[in-house]
Amino acid sequence: MRITALKKAIGILLATLFLVFNYSPIVQEIVRFPAELQIFEGESQILNFGLPLQARITNSNDVNVLKFNGDSLSDQKRYDISRPLSIEPVSKGDVNLDFMLFGLIPVKKLTISVTSPKRLIPGGNSIGVSLYTNGALIVGTSDVTDQDGITHFPAIDAGLLPGDIIEKVNNVPVKDAVHLSQLVNKVKGQAVDLECRRDNRVFVTQIHPVQDATDSKYRLGLWVRDSTAGVGTLTFIDPETGYMGALGHAITDVDTGAMLSVKDGEISESTIIDVKIGKKGLPGELVGNITNKRKVLGTIIKNTSYGIYGKTNRTISNPIYKNSLPIAYQYNIKPGKATILTTIDDTGIQEYEIRILKINRQAEPGPKGLVLEISDPRLLTKTGGIVQGMSGSPIIQNGRIIGAVTHVFVNDPKKGYGIFIEWMLEEANKIIE
Repeated sequence: MRITALKKAIGILLATLFLVFNYSPIVQEIVRFPAELQIFEGESQILNFGLPLQARITNSNDVNVLKFNGDSLSDQKRYDISRPLSIEPVSKGDVNLDFMLFGLIPVKKLTISVTSPKRLIPGGNSIGVSLYTNGALIVGTSDVTDQDGITHFPAIDAGLLPGDIIEKVNNVPVKDAVHLSQLVNKVKGQAVDLECRRDNRVFVTQIHPVQDATDSKYRLGLWVRDSTAGVGTLTFIDPETGYMGALGHAITDVDTGAMLSVKDGEISESTIIDVKIGKKGLPGELVGNITNKRKVLGTIIKNTSYGIYGKTNRTISNPIYKNSLPIAYQYNIKPGKATILTTIDDTGIQEYEIRILKINRQAEPGPKGLVLEISDPRLLTKTGGIVQGMSGSPIIQNGRIIGAVTHVFVNDPKKGYGIFIEWMLEEANKIIE
């Protein structure tokens, strides 16, 4: 009995130690560490976890890509990283590592990739965004009264909800809201099959159009939208490809909050005509005027959770930074001074001082990697801090593009979030792929 009780006690102790250790802040820092670490040629990096870890090299073909603590990887296959580990690039390539706790328990796989420095043209331009969706977005439902005075709710009966996107009617792709009405009226009241998208899930439902007593047209009891327009800020242009990124977050429908799918769209020059100053509990706003078609800057190809991306059709320059700037990955960003480039009036792009308050290390893309605070008195006077329309403003630190402004703290407009530039660049590169 005593032996059994002792075994149980040891088991409980080990389980408790495992849970405490596994969910400790230090271990969680390792978990949040990206599976791939990008290092540019000519730069060094230091890993410092402060844990009894060993790094084991798993591919022996690329030992000449890096040096650890000044030593070639051909000299040994395991490295103690309980102390700071200096990583020095030697040539382009990849090195795969396994992190081993106490040299025995695998806790993380890491690929270190050495690449050429990536340079981008910084934005800061105020842009008008015109987006046309695939299909028709449902923004509301309504009743329909037929010729006999009977009220029907066809959309509700079919299980449709605001935020759903109608992509096909009887297997015919829907071009826009007008086309949807044409397809419905073409069948003269017969039931139709709607292919819809809800939260990236496609489903088919049957709906029975009702002939409206007011104009004899057949209706589905829906309010739909097929386009949107607004003002934001350009983040970067890739001089090698001509692709550009902006906003740092998705374009969503104002009524439903649904992310809009892209059929086509344009990014144009925009003029700021007014500024609504941000206050606690009431976000401010840049009021812009989208200029005529002759000043279209490019096309929109993708609308993602991490910004909008497209292709430029003309040269876009930055008056402050005449040349492209290198980027910095999240593990080269430091808390402290930085700047943003943004446009808030007719003086054009200006550079304003901010402070990076916190860096939320991310293994996967997210729009809140940086916590920042506006410190420039000029910007605080004119806007009160971060306002709507400044999303996408590039963040510069030590001469490098590190990210873009994405959100404002509603209760403190001086503060907000930023996305790491690496995530935006990753989305832009998917266009090429």
